[in-house]
Order: sequence, then C-alpha cells, then structure tokens
Amino acid sequence: MAQHEPVTEARWHSTSVRLQAGDITQVSVDAVVNAANSALAGGGGVDGAIHAAAGPSVMAELRRRYDGCPTGSAVITDAGHLPARWIIHAVGPVWSGGDHDEPALLASAYSTALDLAAEVGARSVAFPAISCGVYGYPLPGAAAVALATVRAWILSHPRNASGVIIWVLRGEPVMIAFREALQQLEETP
Repeated sequence: MAQHEPVTEARWHSTSVRLQAGDITQVSVDAVVNAANSALAGGGGVDGAIHAAAGPSVMAELRRRYDGCPTGSAVITDAGHLPARWIIHAVGPVWSGGDHDEPALLASAYSTALDLAAEVGARSVAFPAISCGVYGYPLPGAAAVALATVRAWILSHPRNASGVIIWVLRGEPVMIAFREALQQLEETP
C-alpha cells in the first residue's frame, strides 16, 4: 500500500488554504490574526509574540479604540511593525469540557475574523491555532472547527475570498491535527 503525502493545501472556489509551519510574526500577508484574550490586554504565546513584534502602538490603539472583546468575536488594528497591514484580534473560548458552547464560540472567532478581513479588503490572512495554547482546546476538535468554519465562510463569500488564506502553525502536534482535519474535509463531498 502506497504512502500518501499529507494534505497541506486545499482550494475552495479561488481561495487557497495552506497549512504552513513557522513564525506568524514573520509572514507577509494583509492581515495576521492574533489569538487574543477578551480584555485585549496582551498575554503569552501567540498574543505575546504578536504584540512584541508589532510594537507598543498596537496596544495603544487597542486601549484607545476598544473596551475588550467578547469571546467568539474579533476587533482590528493597524499591524505596527509586522509585515502585514492589519492585526485581527480574535478571542477564542477557554476549553471547559465542551459543554459551554466552545465549538460555536471558536467558529464565531474564525468567521468574525474573516468578516473583518473582508471589510478592510484583506486578501491574505494568517491564522494561528486559536484557543489551542493555554486555553486548552483539544487539537483535533479545534482543527475540525477551524477548517470547517473557514471552508463554509469561503463557500458563502466567493467574491470576498479570492486571496490566499495561510494557516501558520507551530509545533508538530498542531500541524498533524490540522492536516488530519483538512484531509477529512477534502474527503467529504
């Protein structure tokens, strides 16, 4: 039996969705999505790395324009020193066993981020694995929700999704979970 190459890219309408390992602060795209907290106060992990690379002007803009952000939603700022035009700060849920609307809230964080990207004309977007770090969302479930949400958004917004959406993932377990979820989506009619 032949070994198949892992699926790392899909095309839905004219949009390419690619799984890519690397540092999200170094990706040259229109919009970088930050895995933010609801206080928009900065933190560790992806949030801390993005704020450190973007510089203090981003935090100043967040404080000036927003008074927090509810879980499942997102807000947008300038990208500061990042090689992007915007940062979309999306707030995913903390995993609490799966009985507290976590899948719906995670899906909403991804779709709201894509809505904001479309509003500002962003054609390429880099996402981290929202809620998979300290928020503890199990990787297989988070990957399935994320990719199904992005696919549904692209299929329902074909004119707004003509650019490339890049998933920038760090760590082999995250990449494996997203590859498997993408493979399952591609095999589903």
